[in-house]
Amino acid sequence: MTRLVEGPGIPGPYCVPFDMLPRLIDHLIWADDRVADSLATLSVPDPALLKIYSHVLGAEAIWIARITGIPSEIAVFPEFDLPTCREVAARNHVSLKAIPLTEAGRARTLTYTNQRGETYTNSVDEILHHVCMHGMHHRGQVIRGVRQGGGTPIGTDFITFVREH
Repeated sequence: MTRLVEGPGIPGPYCVPFDMLPRLIDHLIWADDRVADSLATLSVPDPALLKIYSHVLGAEAIWIARITGIPSEIAVFPEFDLPTCREVAARNHVSLKAIPLTEAGRARTLTYTNQRGETYTNSVDEILHHVCMHGMHHRGQVIRGVRQGGGTPIGTDFITFVREH
């Protein structure tokens, strides 16, 4: 099933497969776990790479909190060790899977204030797409750093996820 997507700032309209967001969330979960596994291949995880991965998880937690209305105890730029990253990722993943992805759930709009004090309104659908794409960017940075640090990078590309699932 596809749906027409159009709105302010969207040069569309575009037809987007309605089932794409659940696949992107499944990819996010799979890729988060693979990044942690990649970091574990380093003899000592690079603090800079852990900081980037922690930010991915912190941002996920902040957006989940906005969607669910449950305050987050995690900052957008936390600094976790690898075991804590795995714990936070697991909690985020359970919370993401619990968000209703019905048409009404995805169309629901939220007004929120970002870290700079700016107020915006977006749909849950837009927010979750952002969360998925934001993580893709930063996970790529971590994987590159693992390779440069002599570890074993484990691919996190969406196409790899699709091939494996």
